[in-house]
Amino acid sequence: MSETTAPIADIEAIHRMLPHRYPFLLVDRVVSFEPGRSIRALKNVTGNEHFFQGHFPGHPVMPGVLIIEALAQAAGLLAKLSADAAPPEEAGKQALFYLVKIDNARFSKLVVPGDQLSLEVEQKRIIRGMGLYHGVAKVDGNEVACAEVLCAGRSG
Repeated sequence: MSETTAPIADIEAIHRMLPHRYPFLLVDRVVSFEPGRSIRALKNVTGNEHFFQGHFPGHPVMPGVLIIEALAQAAGLLAKLSADAAPPEEAGKQALFYLVKIDNARFSKLVVPGDQLSLEVEQKRIIRGMGLYHGVAKVDGNEVACAEVLCAGRSG
């Protein structure tokens, strides 16, 4: 089921916010955003994804580690959009975020070509340039994976 509302950020805006590029950019659009609180982004999973060639031939399955990476990229977008929405004296302070820790990752369903991942991320806290986020990936409203991710910011 595809999203029909206008995106908060399309792929061109995402390119301006994240350093990732093909084949490692795993977010196609941002559909909702609340500064400092939450984001919902989408990843359209197509049969043309490079990782399906070897994972697994004849039975393509999106690797779980890439689903977690997609959640981390959504967290990075939340951090960037939140920084840009801050008062002018605080806006854009963090230029780049790195994934430094993953906790409590769980995978409950397979993600296959044709699926659309809904990446729902909540900011838990920001302390000393590090953000803790809880992410849930869903397909058709059903949870397929979840994890807590810790990201560290680097000033630009």
